[in-house]
Amino acid sequence: MRDIVMSIDEGTTGVTVVLLDRSLNLLGKVNNEFPQYYPQPGWVEHSAEEIWACTLKTIDETIRLADVDPGRIAAIGITNQRETTVLWDRATGHSVHKAIVWQDRRTAPLCERLKKKGLEAKVKKKTGLVLDPYFSGTKIQWLLDHVSGLRPRAKAGEIAFGTMDSYLVYQLSGGKIHVTDVSNASRTLLMNLETLSWDPELLKIFQIPATLLPEIKTCSEIYGYTKNIPGLPDGIPIAGMAGDQQSALFGQACFTAGEAKCTYGTGSFLLMNTGKKLVRSRAGMLTTVAWKLGNEVCYALEGSAFIAGAAVQWLRDGLKVLHKSSEVEALAASVPDSGGVTFVPAFVGLGAPHWRPNARGIISGITRGTTTAHIARATLEGIAFLQYDILQAMQRDLGKKLKVLKVDGGASVNELLMQFQSDLLGVDLVRPKMIETTALGAAFLAGLAVGVWKDQKEIASSWLEDRRFRPLQGKKQIAAHVARWQEAVKRA
Repeated sequence: MRDIVMSIDEGTTGVTVVLLDRSLNLLGKVNNEFPQYYPQPGWVEHSAEEIWACTLKTIDETIRLADVDPGRIAAIGITNQRETTVLWDRATGHSVHKAIVWQDRRTAPLCERLKKKGLEAKVKKKTGLVLDPYFSGTKIQWLLDHVSGLRPRAKAGEIAFGTMDSYLVYQLSGGKIHVTDVSNASRTLLMNLETLSWDPELLKIFQIPATLLPEIKTCSEIYGYTKNIPGLPDGIPIAGMAGDQQSALFGQACFTAGEAKCTYGTGSFLLMNTGKKLVRSRAGMLTTVAWKLGNEVCYALEGSAFIAGAAVQWLRDGLKVLHKSSEVEALAASVPDSGGVTFVPAFVGLGAPHWRPNARGIISGITRGTTTAHIARATLEGIAFLQYDILQAMQRDLGKKLKVLKVDGGASVNELLMQFQSDLLGVDLVRPKMIETTALGAAFLAGLAVGVWKDQKEIASSWLEDRRFRPLQGKKQIAAHVARWQEAVKRA
């Protein structure tokens, strides 16, 4: 009896594998981290081989922990860090260079050259994105231009490009399947938002041969089957795929236009469902594909902040004021406020709505009385302020105010952060019972494809609220906070 869904969440710092049954009982969950590489300031890389090894290890450990027969797995769903770019040899499956991570800023000069050529308006109209190093297109171009002999091999069809979803499906299927889904494809700068196909004019702009590219599929269908994976039987359908933020939107059951969620992970990402309507932002937001099910396409507005949990990791690893990231809440709560300290965590530039790739982090307002507790509190506030900027821009685009924001991701368990975020936004924040909504969304998409769940209505009925945070601070207090933040952002 096949009654379990496996979800593989390939994130920026590690791989999480989750096993769920139809009633959403969590049968097993394991997370393993993999190394990060920083060859130069502003450059961030991963080893695709290390990610694959970590994935295999995590699958094995999850099945052992759950103590279930892997023959019960009805389908596998995949969700992934988006924009991260890997090129590999089709014959061997080996990457030709380390993967360039979404946070990487090395292509900022290339983006500037394209802007000076007057191409940004055209690119934005076709893709809903801005010309920023964040996205995959310029990363692919950089690899083709800097890895010796790669461009002719790519033109000859020997090389495959993928975001991490493509790479994992390729490996899980024994090198047989080279696909991506519309949500990940919409983050490459290469897919036309209206046709949902690779755009020849965009490929020409970024000098990318079509021979590199995967086939674009929906988010819920059988792409292929497992082959030669240790611990798994051959023939398990690989049946659901979505970029991590779209997957979280689906996992939060934000199925109606106007519903929104914010995921607090390494970065933070606020997405609002706009339904069948393709809303083009005038306020620095991104227009993206949320998902495609059958012939039905759902779009979203998105605001991305490149740094969220990564700021807390910096307190732990860089400043060494924490032994564990989880200690940040208690340290921050040991003082009543930040003591006038403001932290703009622009380690790798500022994302939406600012789009300043050359911005860098700044801590202001330090006095002789400033302690590590004030800096810890300012760090949490900085994460929240980035969401404030995004939501203000999003509301300008839509011409109406949000009433409720669903939250998830690792940092959503930080109650001090969630309360300050609610105060700052002036809206209720709702945290679900299961905060692993990214993995849950991929599980739902895979399960829908093979009949584990009947439809979105059944999924929505299973979504459960854990806690609601309501705004407590007054408008004058919030105005003072915002003024302090805006002054600091100017200097970042």
